[in-house]
Amino acid sequence: MISTLLILTVGEFLPKALFKIHPNLMLHLFAFPLSICYVILFPVSQLVSGLAFSILRLFGVKINKKASVNTFGKVDLDHFVHMSIENAKNEEDLNAEVKIFQKALDFSEVKVRDCIVPRTEIVGVDLTVSLDELLNKFVESGISKIIVYDETVDNVTGYIHSLEMFRHPKDWHAHVKEIPIIPETMSAGKLMKLFMQEKKTLALVVDEFGGTSGIVSLEDLVEEIFGDIEDEHDNTSYICMQVSEKEYLLSARLETGKVNSTFGLNLPESDGYMTIGGLILSYNQSFPKLNELIQIENYQFKISKVTATKIELVHLKVSE
Repeated sequence: MISTLLILTVGEFLPKALFKIHPNLMLHLFAFPLSICYVILFPVSQLVSGLAFSILRLFGVKINKKASVNTFGKVDLDHFVHMSIENAKNEEDLNAEVKIFQKALDFSEVKVRDCIVPRTEIVGVDLTVSLDELLNKFVESGISKIIVYDETVDNVTGYIHSLEMFRHPKDWHAHVKEIPIIPETMSAGKLMKLFMQEKKTLALVVDEFGGTSGIVSLEDLVEEIFGDIEDEHDNTSYICMQVSEKEYLLSARLETGKVNSTFGLNLPESDGYMTIGGLILSYNQSFPKLNELIQIENYQFKISKVTATKIELVHLKVSE
C-alpha cells in the first residue's frame, strides 16, 4: 500500500504538477539527462522489443510495424487549447492558431442548422422561367449558383451554375444539377465528409416536416473553423455599430454570439435561435411593431426597422 502511494506520488502526481507549473523550466532541466538515458537504453529497448515480437510471431500474431503512433492526440490538443485560453489575459492575447484549434475541436458539436443560409435568403427560380429570365436573375443577384424549384421552394429540383449560361443552352433545364438533401440536425463534420465523397459544394437543408430550412455550402462549414469568409452570399450591409457607451445599432440578422464577442455583452444564447431577431421573437412570442420596446433581462431593444415578415434593424440599450 505504501509502495503504491509512493509510486503514484513520485512517478505520477509530482512530475505532472511540476511540469504543469513550470513547463519550460522543467523541459530545459531534464532534456539533457533524458537524452543520455535514451542513448544508453535504446539498445536494451530494441533487444526487448525484438524478443517480444519474436514470441508474438510464434503464436501467429501479426504485427504492423508501419502503424503510426499518435504521440499528440485530440485530448492533448484540447488540453493545450484550454491552457492557452486560461493563460491569456484577454481574448486579444490568444493566437489565431489557438482560436482555430479551438473551433476545430468544437466542430464535431456543430449542427448544420448553425451554418445555413436561411430559407428567406435563398435565391431561386421556378422551372417555368425562360432562359432570359434566368440570365437576368444571375446578373441581379451576382451569385454563381441559383436554386431551381417546382412552384415552391419546398420542392427543390436542384441548382444551376452560372457557367452554363456561357454555353448558350437551348434548354437550360438539362443543365440543372442534383443537390444533396440533408436534415438540419446532421453534424457539420458528417456533411463535410459527404461533400468530399460526392464532390459537392452545396446542399439543401430540410426540417423535421420536410420543408426547406435553407441551404449550406462547403464554405459555410469552413467558416465555422477559420471565421468569416466574404463571398457572394454574404450581406456586407449588416449594421453592427456602437453609438454610445451603452447603446448599439444592430441588424437583426447578426448572430447573438458574434454581437456578444464584438462588444463584450452577455445576450442570452440558445439552440432555439441564432440571431438578434430570433432572440427577440423567442422572448416576445409575438411579432413586434415599429418603435416597440422589448425588455430582455437588462437589455432593451427598440424596433427601428421591420417588414411584414421579419425584423431588420434594432436599437439596443444596456441598462445597469
